Amino acid sequence: MPSTELPNLLAATAAPKPGAVAVAEGERLGSVGLPGLTLTVRSRPSVRPGLPPALFVHGLGGSSQNWSALMPLLEDVVDCEAIDLPGFGDSPPPDDGDYSITGHARAVIRYLDASARGPVHLIGNSLGGAITTRVAAVRPDLVRTLTLVSPALPELRVQRTALPTGLVAVPGVAALFARLTREWTAEQRVRGVMGLCYGDPDKVTPEGFSAAVREMERRLQLPYFWDAMTRTARGIVNAYTLGGQHGLWRQAERVLAPTLLVYGGRDLLVSFRMARRAAAAFRDSRLLTLPDAGHVAMMEDPQSVATGFRELLVDLGELSAPRARIVRDTCDLSDSRTGSGS
Repeated sequence: MPSTELPNLLAATAAPKPGAVAVAEGERLGSVGLPGLTLTVRSRPSVRPGLPPALFVHGLGGSSQNWSALMPLLEDVVDCEAIDLPGFGDSPPPDDGDYSITGHARAVIRYLDASARGPVHLIGNSLGGAITTRVAAVRPDLVRTLTLVSPALPELRVQRTALPTGLVAVPGVAALFARLTREWTAEQRVRGVMGLCYGDPDKVTPEGFSAAVREMERRLQLPYFWDAMTRTARGIVNAYTLGGQHGLWRQAERVLAPTLLVYGGRDLLVSFRMARRAAAAFRDSRLLTLPDAGHVAMMEDPQSVATGFRELLVDLGELSAPRARIVRDTCDLSDSRTGSGS
């Protein structure tokens, strides 16, 4: 989308410089320069040297902070890093303005190649799930395992609650929405996002809500905020229309890495009924269903997601520990509001 479609938003270059990004205790924040892009990387060093690397990739409108609740639960089994995709979090837009699924996947691949950390345990949520699926399909040498939390894979029958997100991709809609919501406070915006993404928004602590509001205030000052959102949403829609070998479902079938699929029974953005199709598409898959979780289970129920990931490592012989087996595909996946627990 040409920048002229968002004149009011791009005029925000005169706005105050955004504040610093929050860094949780035990985390580090760094910046990595790559050809055509700069990525901010949030890391949580493992508790002992020699643990295998893991890379976390967030969803649309998210950032590496989306993984701050999960990473401490895994620091004893993997060396954790989470990136801010180009144009999101604290990463500036890519030089070429490419916000497609392929463009984001290329950014992940460039980082993994440059850091020489692969093969990694690759973990993605929503948009990040689509991106990491493509990475695992085209560069299997970089991926040790794949964990997908509510992956944004194409659906023929999209939930009504997900339609507004897709509409952001329509030319002019983002600018219209920005004008209509100009008077909304950061608190109102955060409540709307949490209502859409959490199965139970009341689980968010007052401290967590305040932190999210501060981050929203920071992002709204970025001159490229809506442009990155719009172009990336359009990239998702475009990816959904691709067929043949470039289609996301076809690429899912090509993934060789052992895969953990995590679906929430109260997800308003990715239909719970897609869990069955995903389990069939990924050739070496395990399914973890969380009936009370929404779209961001790694934030809402990080303990269950961490347990599921540990189960995956046990299955692969990379971890020896007492465990309770994941309940796999024992529910009626035709109902997006029901599911089996872990």
